[in-house]
This record gives sequence, C-alpha cells and structure tokens, in this order.
Amino acid sequence: MNYYFKAFQKYAVFSGRATRSEFWFFILFTLQVQLAFYLGGFFLASAFGASTDAATSIGDDALAVYVIASFLPTIAVAVRRLHDTGKSGWWLLLCFVPVAGIILYVFWAIDSQPGANSYGPNPKGIDAPSARIQVVQDRSV
Repeated sequence: MNYYFKAFQKYAVFSGRATRSEFWFFILFTLQVQLAFYLGGFFLASAFGASTDAATSIGDDALAVYVIASFLPTIAVAVRRLHDTGKSGWWLLLCFVPVAGIILYVFWAIDSQPGANSYGPNPKGIDAPSARIQVVQDRSV
C-alpha cells in the first residue's frame, strides 16, 4: 500500500524511475479500489432497495470518478517503470496497437537497469556491476 501512496505523491511526475514493486503494487491496489467502488456502490444501492440499474449506475459513477482521478498517476508510474528498464515513455503508445501492447508487459516485468541510466539513478540503490564487485572485494579485506 505504501507503493500506492508513493505513486500518488508523484501525481503527474513523468521523470525518474519506478521499481517493479512500485509499479505492480500500484496497479494491483488500483484494481482493488476500482472493484471496491463498483461493488460498494452496487451493494449500497441494493441495500436501500434500489433497482439493479440504479445500483449499477451508482457503482459506475463512483468508478468513473476514481478512474479519472487515478488516470495521470497510472500513466506516470507506467512511464517511470519504462524509464527504469531504459526505455522511453513513448513506448507506452504501444497500448493503442492491437496485440503489440503485450510488449509493454514484458518491459514492465524485466528487472531494472543496474546503475544510473539517462532517466536517473537506480531507485533500488544498486550501482553498476563493476561497483558491486568493488564493494565485495572491500568486504573481504
């Protein structure tokens, strides 16, 4: 849940990098909140004896407000995740191409580039491989 609030603190920040955990936990929590709004509206309207159409309308309205509010943070965390893998945020436009959007899932699933890249330092705090070897050598001395 901390990743969710961390992403919302960077509401429309498209620069920098986001770890896999930050991205996937944000997506997971966003889907849970959307489901809760929808089902909550449905059950609330049903409890007061409203028709199924009215219940669905209340759930849809609550869901629409949340989707609008979370649109920019979702795009921003997706772009920052692409930056973490060394890809430009423009790759996100693949989601508009049928079937080609699957490539985005691959990019979002691969590990971060070690060390800093052109989008900023590694959010995990991991340096380049040569720096890790140096640290290991220093510990053995």
